[in-house]
Amino acid sequence: TLVGLRRRGFTPESIRAMVEATGASKQNAWIDDTVLDQALRADLEPQAPRAFAVLQPLKLKLTNYAEVFGSVDHREPCETAAHPHKPELGLRKFSLGPELWIEAEDFVETPPKGYFRLFPGNKVRLKAGYIIECTGAEKDADGKVTAVLASVIPDTKSGTPGADAVKVKGTIGWVGAHEAVAAEVRLYERLFSEAQPDAGGRDFIEFINPNSLRVVQAFVEPSLAGAAADQRWQFERHGYFVTDRADHKADKPVFNKITGLKDSFAK
Repeated sequence: TLVGLRRRGFTPESIRAMVEATGASKQNAWIDDTVLDQALRADLEPQAPRAFAVLQPLKLKLTNYAEVFGSVDHREPCETAAHPHKPELGLRKFSLGPELWIEAEDFVETPPKGYFRLFPGNKVRLKAGYIIECTGAEKDADGKVTAVLASVIPDTKSGTPGADAVKVKGTIGWVGAHEAVAAEVRLYERLFSEAQPDAGGRDFIEFINPNSLRVVQAFVEPSLAGAAADQRWQFERHGYFVTDRADHKADKPVFNKITGLKDSFAK
């Protein structure tokens, strides 16, 4: 329904653009939902502010933090554009601390070919922050990784003269554990497992995708604290999201995934 699409975060402009692109007909017809997704991206890409969000959190510990910054209590300020092509939207400000949240998929012990993120001995850039080198991991009694260990490489902060002193191929998002905002994130996928679930008189109920909704407990950057309902963002690497108009509260954020990014994050 239109009410459902609006709650998911689809804008009136994207819905109208889809209708204009597909035209009107008196005949029953199937329209691929990717047409609506493309219209939504075209509408939000130029205007949606960016934000870091960690949907599958894994702790990252910077083991030499006190040595580099003088104290574990120091918070190193970082900033980046709210939108890469709209300077009028200003800057997002956040800070680095000794412990961060990163995506669980950004660390592997034995990397496949072409993997440029964290693994022992590899260096990556914390986006808008410093270059770090992975030194290992902590595990529980069952051998599950509970935290990634890394060291900060001094004088490599983004935007400073030393930013390019060390060459790396990978850049990852992050949220400081000391200021991360806990949030519920609802990850929506296609409702049906087939494109035309009732074709040929079939019962469409049989083709409902059991994984069409997945709810995760995530961490988002502090700029999203106190966000109002029905606001939209691009969560970097993940896609476009909206604060739920019914369940979202400033002290208990709820974000709905509207659609993913056009290009998947491969490496």
